Amino acid sequence: MQKSILILGACGQIGTELTFELRAKYGSENVVASDIREGGQTLMESGPFELLDATNYEAIEDVIMHYEIEEVYLMAAMLSATAEKFPMRAWNLNMNSLFNVLNLAKDNKISKIFWPSSIAVFGPNTPKNNTAQNTIMEPSTVYGISKQSGERWCEYYFKKFGVDVRSVRYPGLISWKTMPGGGTTDYAVEIYHAALEQGKYQCFLNQDTKLPMMYMDDAIKATISLMESNPEKLKVRSSYNLGSMSFTPKEITESIQKHIPDFEVTYVPDFRQEIADSWPSSIDDTAAKHDWNWKPEFDLDSTTAEMLNNLKKTS
Repeated sequence: MQKSILILGACGQIGTELTFELRAKYGSENVVASDIREGGQTLMESGPFELLDATNYEAIEDVIMHYEIEEVYLMAAMLSATAEKFPMRAWNLNMNSLFNVLNLAKDNKISKIFWPSSIAVFGPNTPKNNTAQNTIMEPSTVYGISKQSGERWCEYYFKKFGVDVRSVRYPGLISWKTMPGGGTTDYAVEIYHAALEQGKYQCFLNQDTKLPMMYMDDAIKATISLMESNPEKLKVRSSYNLGSMSFTPKEITESIQKHIPDFEVTYVPDFRQEIADSWPSSIDDTAAKHDWNWKPEFDLDSTTAEMLNNLKKTS
């Protein structure tokens, strides 16, 4: 199946692995990676790459015309913890990049968009357990506000202009291939590196802070599965809840200790604790399961085994 795809933000935590997977699936020459900076050597050598600012409409349009792009995956964003430090920069990047691709689709210059939302759209007043697809949101972070606003604009452009935009609300993501980029769930990646390298870790969240998480392989699978789904079956055009597993820092520590018994963790919560406290502890993703047969493969212990085994090989 031939497609011409552009990935904006291809050098980030999700974008990097998404680029490799899409190139394996559709052919390297058909997937154009782009970012405001160059990525690692393997990414740069795996297919076409363009230096591209996701807030620059004309530059994106030029690349789309040059490569005859049909689909855009907009992965460029400033994440939760970093966005709290630079709120206006985060708003500018997260919102203007979305408007750029929505307007390109509205003008029939591209045919399909993937845009990621997040559990950050939920806030302190959201029911925490088994959080529903449609519920109270009221996000309390800059990142969450931008993502909730983005969801509303996605649905608006779908209903008003017929733009085929698709989205999932990612939970915290865990990967051994790339380091996270300034999110509140980053500890769940850092802790594996620390376990192998130092045998100890200082966690920036309380030991009992339960959050929804997902192994990156499942996140990539969900993203591509949604984009390949029949549009007539997709009932949610804001963003789909996406669930996998939920755990606390204490539980991930215990999972690691099954492999590294002497591993020690201390807890020194910082400003990210307040962000985490505003988010759900588990997600109801019934709509995704029903509409496009979503099903995760990894739980906490299988994620831990994958993380430790692969990090040992690459160290």
